[in-house]
Amino acid sequence: LPNKPTFINILLFGVNDAGNIYTLYGDNWVQLPGALKHVTIGPAGVWGVNNNNNIYKLVGGSWQQTTGLLKQIDAGGDLFIAGVNMNDDIFSVSAPAALTVNQLPWVNIAGKLKYYSCGPLGCWGVNSADDIYFRTEVTPDHSEGSNWQHIPGKLSMIEVGTDGSVYGVNSAGQIYRRDGIAKTNPVGTTWTQVVNFICKAKHVSHDQGLLWVISDDGRIMKCQI
Repeated sequence: LPNKPTFINILLFGVNDAGNIYTLYGDNWVQLPGALKHVTIGPAGVWGVNNNNNIYKLVGGSWQQTTGLLKQIDAGGDLFIAGVNMNDDIFSVSAPAALTVNQLPWVNIAGKLKYYSCGPLGCWGVNSADDIYFRTEVTPDHSEGSNWQHIPGKLSMIEVGTDGSVYGVNSAGQIYRRDGIAKTNPVGTTWTQVVNFICKAKHVSHDQGLLWVISDDGRIMKCQI
């Protein structure tokens, strides 16, 4: 991925520090049109936000702008999307509206988060103090959920895979995995540090048994987990 990547998402899409967008075909990164600072792919499609916090969806090979402003967006939920804005306000759009582009009915979720990520068993987020929270009773048609459950630990970013796995990075660049996650216990049990990394991480994304890591100096690493 030319220049230093700032974000990468499984299947695989990524953006670099210049805002260029890439997707991985085989062993080659192929540049897509447009400029974004964050990109996400999931059941609701491919979405991204640019430096002006405008929101876009990839439709037919081109980016179409939609309503709202977010600094980070996530499409990992079951046909819904969610994200946070420049004030750390939290928003979501439930299914089936999230499958469209025009006039999205964003719903404000109580609380403040700097990063928010969803998967098949619920949504996780971290706030400006690196506190970790899980949103309870999130469903495709009620993506705003009901309550916040505080999870012990500190993370600066967190990502949920489409298989329900949860990984995060703390302020020291250490990577952690949430163990014990199941349908009967979606918050899991404990955090386990992922070892054998010789560099500090700034972003992780996991799916299909692969952990993708962006280091603080812009290197991309792929690990079998």
